[in-house]
Amino acid sequence: MAVTDFLKHAWNAFMNKDPTKKKDYGTSFYRRPDRNRILLGNERSTMASVFNRIAMDCAQIEIRHVLIDDQKRYSEDCEDELNNCLTLEANLDQTARAFRQDIVMSMLDEGCVAIVPTDTEEDITEKEGLSIKILEIRTGKIVEWFPENVKINVYNEKKAERQDVILPKRNVCIIENPLYSVVNEYNSTAKRLIRKLALLDAVDNQLSSGKLDMIIQLPYSIRGEVQRARAEERRRDIEEQLTNTKYGIAYIDAAEKITQLNRPLENNLLSQVDYLTKMLFSQLGITQEILDGSANEETMQNYYSRTIEPIMSAICDEIKRKFLSKTARTRNHSIMFFRDPFQLMPVSKVADMGDKLIRNTILTPNEFRQILGRKPSQDENADKLMNPNISQPGEEMVEEEIEEFPEEELPAEELPEEELPEEELPEEPI
Repeated sequence: MAVTDFLKHAWNAFMNKDPTKKKDYGTSFYRRPDRNRILLGNERSTMASVFNRIAMDCAQIEIRHVLIDDQKRYSEDCEDELNNCLTLEANLDQTARAFRQDIVMSMLDEGCVAIVPTDTEEDITEKEGLSIKILEIRTGKIVEWFPENVKINVYNEKKAERQDVILPKRNVCIIENPLYSVVNEYNSTAKRLIRKLALLDAVDNQLSSGKLDMIIQLPYSIRGEVQRARAEERRRDIEEQLTNTKYGIAYIDAAEKITQLNRPLENNLLSQVDYLTKMLFSQLGITQEILDGSANEETMQNYYSRTIEPIMSAICDEIKRKFLSKTARTRNHSIMFFRDPFQLMPVSKVADMGDKLIRNTILTPNEFRQILGRKPSQDENADKLMNPNISQPGEEMVEEEIEEFPEEELPAEELPEEELPEEELPEEPI
């Protein structure tokens, strides 16, 4: 019976195909069409690697739809469609982590990014405040601004192409880069660095373009038109010899003289690029050690507090303002982000930190085991928030050993029942 059921439902990717049936899969691409590309100029500069580093670090931080208590403290996760988009699957093409990286990358590159609910249960253009279920979200580029609406270029997965849609501002998250004046302003440090790098690339292209850069001294004067025409003809003749011969060899007259000019051009572009790069890193709170992974704990903490935290706070505040209705916020719904503090900690300090967190009743043993990727313990005390080194109230005290006495010296109340003396009861009157 099991074999028959297996043969009935079995499927193989390379078999079970009907050769006469052709299915239309839609438009095909050789590159991923939904991915946002870096703007022209940024992809050829240091900014591309810096943006990617910041976006990867921000993507490591989880964003959740949570419930909070009356003191605005995290209570529990809210298991709904919005939380599923923020923690598991943002849309058909992106996981939640890839979506967070896309948000930060687009925001740093363009200066402003939109989070668009592309699939909802109701029409968001007719709702006053978004209080409906959000099934899918995507990032979009804002191409035009209106008083109460924005035109957004967003990917349409049904047609496999990017389209412009006009949506109300109140139902679309519009996140501006907190580092806009440093990265995206026209005369910002980042833009100046990009222009200097473009000039440096142009100089390098000229030096490596294959030009000879030489001057030919002719044995006659070229002040007149006839002599100038003869000189031009002579120049073309030498060019033709160098171009059309197999080994690029030309001949000149004995009276002619050639001066070579293709020596490197001396300028201060490289020093200016180095100066602007250091200035940009200091303004962004980034060091070279952060990029190559050799930064210490204090440097990384400064980087997370000055660079990562403002970006994640801007994202969470805007999602909370736009995707949670006023009623939901009054019912203690919120959007929060959480960072694992143990990622930057060396292995030698993990055990010591775990002991401190458990003794100070911050984490339970099972919660700390989850951080380490271990299975929870079955001990009933592993889920209790208590200090295991201190006796807790209500616990049974360990019975002290009683000093053994000879049987005849034990007090009467400690004698066995059968050895207790019988009391002489008075006789009842008849």
